[in-house]
Amino acid sequence: MLAKRIIPCLDVDKGRVVKGKQFQSIQDVADPVDLAIRYNKEGADELVFYDITASNEERNIFLDMVESVAATINIPFMVGGGIRTIEDINQVLHAGADKVSVNSAAITNPSLIEKAASKFGSQCIVLSIDAKEIEPGKWQVFQNGGRLNSGIDALEWAIKGEQLGAGELVINSIDVDGVKNGYNLTLTKAIADVVNIPIVASGGAGSLEHFQQVLRNNIADAALAASVFHYEQIKISTLKNYLAQQKIPVRSVV
Repeated sequence: MLAKRIIPCLDVDKGRVVKGKQFQSIQDVADPVDLAIRYNKEGADELVFYDITASNEERNIFLDMVESVAATINIPFMVGGGIRTIEDINQVLHAGADKVSVNSAAITNPSLIEKAASKFGSQCIVLSIDAKEIEPGKWQVFQNGGRLNSGIDALEWAIKGEQLGAGELVINSIDVDGVKNGYNLTLTKAIADVVNIPIVASGGAGSLEHFQQVLRNNIADAALAASVFHYEQIKISTLKNYLAQQKIPVRSVV
């Protein structure tokens, strides 16, 4: 069985790492380079950098910040936010990213996924899905940092994303984001059941048990979290030791 991945997430706004709840009430946390260095040392398997206002502000991602973070780490690095074209993807990869996450632009122009996967390889292209429950058991995809409902069914979009060539999915549950009551297991499992590519669960981590729940039973291949790591409520080494005790395969902390 492949090792499950633990992925800290840096939500960046105006050059600073920030965090909110349900995509609202954004608060300043730290410098992204400082956090990147810390997570690299602590044994994170990957690192994610989201420029959370780039799409809504219709601007390009801050490439200098991407370069600064990439230069400080030696683990896989995924970057997203404000990526609208093949050239944007090319620039982010050249700035040091290993993977590029597309979200809003892919909703508007699904062929972006197909063209990017063809040019750079599916392993580089991640489809990030911000989903919100609009009625029991039915989720729709939101764009522009969770501000705009696309009206697209989340499960159907996940299937299409895989068909277009995305190599991985990040499932962000807006309903539980930052609340720390646990990942949205129902949503994540529903998508896992209809696709064959790796799934990264995002939103809601608050305890060691929450990671264990989402990484068991073929639900998610990786767990992404932010505030519990940023504020050191959970140490990555402690988490990995706990998961290993629970018989969940993880890479050891060096």
